[in-house]
Amino acid sequence: MIRPTFDDEAEKPLDPAVEKVRKKLVRFVAINLGLLLVALMAVAAAIVYKTRSEAPAVAGAPASDIPVPASVVPVPAGAVLEGEITLPPGAHIVSQSLSGSRLSLDLELSDGSHAIYLYDLAERRIVGRFAVTAK
Repeated sequence: MIRPTFDDEAEKPLDPAVEKVRKKLVRFVAINLGLLLVALMAVAAAIVYKTRSEAPAVAGAPASDIPVPASVVPVPAGAVLEGEITLPPGAHIVSQSLSGSRLSLDLELSDGSHAIYLYDLAERRIVGRFAVTAK
């Protein structure tokens, strides 16, 4: 059977007003897709930059190639870090806390009062003494 053809199905030219709106819409979509592509490229570049700047050290790399932050105490492989912290006579440690290369010691002194000593492991010295008193 032969399919009949209708003249109504043929494409008719658009109104000038509708054609103007269509052109504006096409331009709007093109500009927005361009901006979206630029933003996506910026995010991808930022991710690549961050991953390269924070790349983990390779396990087989020599120790001299790995930068050591100033707040970290360098300890050679197989070695043990040793030192001595001198406390006042009769004092004992109640608690301790470690943050970076700083060690905080909560001490109970011989007279029953409390003090906090702040020891820097990198410099191997006490950098602060704080008396704990009540008002």
